Amino acid sequence: MEHGLLRGLAVFRWAAWIWMATVLALARRALDRPAVAVALVAAALVVTVVATLRLRGDPRRVMAAPLVGTEVVVALGLQLADGWVYRAPHVFQPEQPLGVGWPTAAILSAGVAFGPWIGIGTGVLLGLGRAVSSTLAVEPVVGSAAFVAGLTPAQTLSLVTTTVLYAFAGGVAGYAVQLLRDAEARAVTAERSLGEAQARESLARRLHDGVLQTLALVERRADDPALARLARDQERDLRAYLFAAGGDRVIGAGALGDALREAAARFETAFDARVDVLVPDDLPDLDAAKVEALAGAAGEALTNAGKHADATRVVVSVEPTDGGVAVSILDDGDGFDLTATPEGVGRSRSIRARIEELGGEVAWISRPGHGCEVRLSLPA
Repeated sequence: MEHGLLRGLAVFRWAAWIWMATVLALARRALDRPAVAVALVAAALVVTVVATLRLRGDPRRVMAAPLVGTEVVVALGLQLADGWVYRAPHVFQPEQPLGVGWPTAAILSAGVAFGPWIGIGTGVLLGLGRAVSSTLAVEPVVGSAAFVAGLTPAQTLSLVTTTVLYAFAGGVAGYAVQLLRDAEARAVTAERSLGEAQARESLARRLHDGVLQTLALVERRADDPALARLARDQERDLRAYLFAAGGDRVIGAGALGDALREAAARFETAFDARVDVLVPDDLPDLDAAKVEALAGAAGEALTNAGKHADATRVVVSVEPTDGGVAVSILDDGDGFDLTATPEGVGRSRSIRARIEELGGEVAWISRPGHGCEVRLSLPA
């Protein structure tokens, strides 16, 4: 981004120098000190050539303080010498000023390299240089309402306008580049985060097909309860590492996945059972209240599965719906007859009330001996 911007500035610098040299050649008869004018224009050529050559390497070399400072000094010299190298009176006469547009490149360079405030300061400095030069070139007008050493009000206003425009140019250039750099930094950070997330997901898939399944197999077939518990604990810790970004978020699932995994971990510790939490990457955004409601209702459903149904395996799955999110808690417990079992406090308040207060729906699917599924749905 910076390289392209500096290439454009180099083109402007060359175009401004060519025009400055052309004006100097055309106005040579009006020069009182041609050697000084030619020396300053030659110095501007050296700066232009050096800045262009440095573009072939690291663009930051073009924005180095020595080069930008030299460019500003040469530009200030052109501004100050304008009223001295031409025959007086020169200000506001048909002849073009000595620097023409080349000093503007120095203002833009300062803004690009060091930010808007330095750009504004450089613009004010060169504007004042132009005003001092013009004041020296004016023959005092006796009896006039002069503002500065013989300048008329109109001439003074014109010089003030030039200074303000210079300051605007430097400030806008610096501010625009600052915004572009911030945007580029955010894009790089986002790309790096995406790459880390993709790498973590790839590792998770590979370990899920190997290490995690092996630990699950050891847990189910181990005759030693201590070995089975150790395998389950190691599997849970490994899942928490693989499916958490930075330790507090599930990749692609946000806070809902984190909250459900925390509820699952509490259930596994309390009831010596296993929970698989399946969370996709394409969930819609949910506010904190809805995340809390879904996680709280799911946690109560898990408690019921362990406390009343003696479930040993539960699958908690999340999927996006049309305009919302659905959570399923499916256990392998004893199940129950929905028509013959009234809703207790856990079902009515901890599950149904939580979800329906936010405009959602709850459903139970169960029969004796075939486990139970609790379905929660909320609009996003």
